[in-house]
Parts: sequence; C-alpha cells; structure tokens
Amino acid sequence: MNGHRWETTGRLVADRVIGIVRAPDAAAALGRARLLAGAGLTAVEISLTTPGALDALRELVAGEPSGGGTGVLAGAGTILDEHQADRAIAAGAAFLVCPSLSAPVIRTAHRHGVPVVAGAATPTEIVQALEAGADLVKLFPAGRIGPDGLRAIRQALPQAPLVPTGGVTLESAPEWIAAGAVAAGMGSELTRGPEDAIRPRIRALLESLRTP
Repeated sequence: MNGHRWETTGRLVADRVIGIVRAPDAAAALGRARLLAGAGLTAVEISLTTPGALDALRELVAGEPSGGGTGVLAGAGTILDEHQADRAIAAGAAFLVCPSLSAPVIRTAHRHGVPVVAGAATPTEIVQALEAGADLVKLFPAGRIGPDGLRAIRQALPQAPLVPTGGVTLESAPEWIAAGAVAAGMGSELTRGPEDAIRPRIRALLESLRTP
C-alpha cells in the first residue's frame, strides 16, 4: 500500500462521491468499475455482495498505474468481519466500507494502513464509530435521514466526517454536500441506463459538486 492512511482518506473524498458497484458477477462488476473510473471518479467501491467481488477487485487493481490503468482508488464494500477485511486487503483494496460498525474490521485495516468507512445510523453510533477509530462514517440509510437531518447531526457533531449513502440521488447530492457531508456514496444512480449516458452524467455530477 502506497502512502499514509490519511492521504488515502483525502483521495477518497476528493471528488465528494464514492462510486458503489453491485453486480450479478465479477465480469459485470469489473466493467462497471472501469466505466466509473473512466468517467472521472477517483474512488470506486466493489461490494462483496457481488459474486466474485474479490476477483473483480484484483483485476481492477492490476490495471492501475503500475499496470497502465486509470488511477482509480479501488475499495471493497459490505465488509462485515476481520476475515473479509483481510481477504479484501490481500486482493488490493485501498479502503474498506462497512454497513455497520465493526471494531475488528477497523483494527485489521489499520494494521495495514487502510482507511475504513464505518456504518452508522444514529448520533450514538456515529460517536462509537469515531471512538473506534473510523476514518470516515457512512451515514446509512441516508434517505431516511435527509440533508436536514444531517445538518441537525452536525450541529452536535461538527467534527464527524459523514458520508451519506443509500437514497442519495444525482439531484440531491449537492444538497448533501452543502449540508456538511464530506462525500456521498452512490451506486445505481451512477450506472443506470446505456453506457453512453453514464459518462456525461457522472461528469455533470462532479462539476456540480465542485461548484461552491
């Protein structure tokens, strides 16, 4: 793993979007991940709910700068325990994402210098995630909370680096960022429809999030 954990975390939120890939098989996951990277996304997460996810992750990583690839920051999502964390890191994951808080996953990842986006749904869980050492906190499911809810949480916890995921749309993403999110996790919103529509959609989204 190149660089420090804090440097990777900075890259992870640089675009203010983390692309999430869930697919029926490894080949489809790899294709979608490469498509997102080719459209300009820096960070792409392949969920372990995808059959063969680690195979797709290995191939994605193998095509990165040392192999002449796109330079995408490739991560693994839906990590539930330290065993999955170990396997994902061995496959080349530069970051891990969890749907809930798992202190063993955080400890395992940090031993290897890999940042963790730990899941939380309430202020109590957010504080617990920070206390456990989470580098970022995945606010999930975000659709139930809404940008106004995130604003309210940040009044009490302004130090929390929150990444709303689940229910974030192309239209609402700028509002989430304006409400104080450091980035947003987005999946099917990015990859739906024909391929020739995906690239301009992502580029327009990235541009909208760069606008103050």
